[in-house]
Amino acid sequence: MRLFECGTLVPGCTWHTRADEDAEVVRRAVEHMKSAHGETTIRETMVDNIKARIRDEATAA
Repeated sequence: MRLFECGTLVPGCTWHTRADEDAEVVRRAVEHMKSAHGETTIRETMVDNIKARIRDEATAA
C-alpha cells in the first residue's frame, strides 16, 4: 500500500491517502489540492513534489 501525507507538502495539513498504485495516490492528492488548498492549476512540479513524498505504508510507521 502506498501512502501520501499532505502535511509533508503543506505544513499543518493532516489529510492523507492510501492506494495500491502511485497513480491513484497522485490523482487523489491533486483533487485534495484543488478542493482543500484552492489550487486551480496543478503544475508538473506540484505532481513531482507529490510523487517524491509517496512512500510505502509499511516503512512509514
